Amino acid sequence: MSFIFLIIGFVFLIKGADLFVEGAASIAKKFNVPAMVIGLTVVAMGTSAPEAAVSITSSLAGQNDMSVANVVGSNFFNILVVLGVSSIIATLPVEKNTIKKDAPFLLIVSGLLFLFGINLRISRVEGLIFLGLFIYFLINTVKNAKNNALDGEEEAAITAEVENVVEFSIPKTILLSVIGIAGIILGGDMVVDSATKIATTLGMSANLVGLTIVAVGTSLPEFVTSIVAIRKGETEIAIGNVIGSNLFNILLVLGLATSIKPITISMFALFDIAFMVLITILLYLFMKKNNSLVRKQGIILVAIYIVYMVYTIIR
Repeated sequence: MSFIFLIIGFVFLIKGADLFVEGAASIAKKFNVPAMVIGLTVVAMGTSAPEAAVSITSSLAGQNDMSVANVVGSNFFNILVVLGVSSIIATLPVEKNTIKKDAPFLLIVSGLLFLFGINLRISRVEGLIFLGLFIYFLINTVKNAKNNALDGEEEAAITAEVENVVEFSIPKTILLSVIGIAGIILGGDMVVDSATKIATTLGMSANLVGLTIVAVGTSLPEFVTSIVAIRKGETEIAIGNVIGSNLFNILLVLGLATSIKPITISMFALFDIAFMVLITILLYLFMKKNNSLVRKQGIILVAIYIVYMVYTIIR
């Protein structure tokens, strides 16, 4: 029954996030907010809503390791599996702006998470620092977009995504947003409760469940979206999406969770954070080599994920 409730929880999380994005994007369109700004803020944050719900719920429930493992595991999955499988299917070009600004910023943020966690505790002040950096990143991203920092294809892809947003009446928009938030909260509760019961029954740690079942479940929408986009030949935005998602996970998700309630982590969780920093460095080196990710590098990334997951399960 716990597995069934876990799946139902994921459905509520993902569908709730979709409804919330639809409602919020509809409101933004009604007030004539530019499509690019909606795509880089409302739509982008919607993809991190499942992780946010699970991490905040875990933190409040005292499942600190699961709160951190969900974010770290999602970032593993995004780099090693989403980008790994995507680059096996097709070569992924990397924008100059991504190599010069976004990827180094992700490295700094990942390193900062490790430094904050060295004393096995992430405080409320450190969470607020993450939220401050998130606001800086968001403002900077929107500014770059307005200054035409994005190339034509990337801008067209984001604009097309937002143009699919339907404008509803104000009452319907508010209703969609409220139902979406309710779905996210309910789904988060169900996922954390079910995952905790599974961990207890099978003798697994909360950290292990967060790194595997929960992290993969909350990252599946990004995985499916990336694969579909690549099959359609839209390879340009894959890497940017993953880097953006990983930044959102650390800065917004963990920032919110630790601002609400400080988190104590285990040595295992700190080791996982260190591993996340290492694979982020590896991704950066791969991208710099040919300004792209190729099949050989994709195979290496997927192999690293499999090996690390096996190690995590048996440790």
